[in-house]
Amino acid sequence: MTDPNLVYIYAVLRPTPEATAAVTQLRGVAGEPVHLVAPAAGTHRLAFAVGHVPAADYAEAPLAAHLDDLDWLESTVRSHHAVVAALVGCGAAVLPLRLATVYLDEASARQALDTRRDYFLSLLERLTGHVELGVKLYATPDITPPEADTDAAREQPTGLGAGRAYLSIRRRRQRRNDEAWRTVAQAAAHLTETARALAVDRVAHSPQRGSLAGPGPGTNVGNDAYLVRADRVDAFRTGILAAAEGVPGLRVEVTGPWAPYSFALQPEPQSETAA
Repeated sequence: MTDPNLVYIYAVLRPTPEATAAVTQLRGVAGEPVHLVAPAAGTHRLAFAVGHVPAADYAEAPLAAHLDDLDWLESTVRSHHAVVAALVGCGAAVLPLRLATVYLDEASARQALDTRRDYFLSLLERLTGHVELGVKLYATPDITPPEADTDAAREQPTGLGAGRAYLSIRRRRQRRNDEAWRTVAQAAAHLTETARALAVDRVAHSPQRGSLAGPGPGTNVGNDAYLVRADRVDAFRTGILAAAEGVPGLRVEVTGPWAPYSFALQPEPQSETAA
């Protein structure tokens, strides 16, 4: 009889006593209990945090359909992150895996731990004692010259026809706008260099658009993740905000600390996804 469940993997971690105790209190994306799975070879230096989820939702075809359902997707992301955050909160070094990483059964998961053990261990060694911080940079709307008619009247050149006067005003506005954008771009580059100096590593994500960019004003021109020592989080945040202070037309958001999602291993799709 075919097992109606798949094994959903949340993270790779060292099975410390604290992590082992914490995981017993957790529920996963399907409300299922979460537990640790050790490698098939018997070493206890690594474990997967896993839960059993219904294949009717997490096999390839139904999962593809669910990913178009924003409510389902948001709920699943929140539940996945809650498990990872709880493991991080207990002091464990954690490699969070991507959403909906599933294996056919625990035997397959154990085998994967054996096969990739050295790589998992090297990543855990690198990320231990570090967290991820996000830095988003926004060019704010006030760098665009206003289009009010009062400005047009004030800037109306004398001795020119209406058409030439209009084009002259447009060119001056465009020059001011270009200069404002150059100023913001230079400030953003300086701030990025400041952040790199305060961090261990950086991953540049694509700037966000539309609702993903958030409710605040401005165009998202930088969307980076930084790997920062856990004891340097306050220094990183203070340094970034100080570098951005007083820069016209630039708004900065620093988020986190988070589990180091942007710096964790992303397994090969064919090795972890059950069909």
